[in-house]
Amino acid sequence: MNRIRKGDQVIVTTGNKKIKGQVGEVLRVDGDRVYVANLNLVKRHVKPNPQAGQPGGVIEREAPIHISNVMLYNPATGKGERVATKVLENGKRIRVFRSSGEAI
Repeated sequence: MNRIRKGDQVIVTTGNKKIKGQVGEVLRVDGDRVYVANLNLVKRHVKPNPQAGQPGGVIEREAPIHISNVMLYNPATGKGERVATKVLENGKRIRVFRSSGEAI
């Protein structure tokens, strides 16, 4: 069970001063990399592709961040929190914050 999933709110714990401490939503998870909305933006020069209907030019998109450099954001405390898994009586596994034990 992954600790961080698509749609989670995360806070960046390390990195350059532009993104450290920023909170954003996870767009996708690729193995050990996460893409966070509007964070770690890079500019890419792309060629036009008429077959795909894609215009050329300079585009700005999210670059990946290593999963160890982000933590799940707890809105109740306003901080990043560690995550644990808990097994319910019916055998279902859920993610909980380690500090408070509340379900995510």
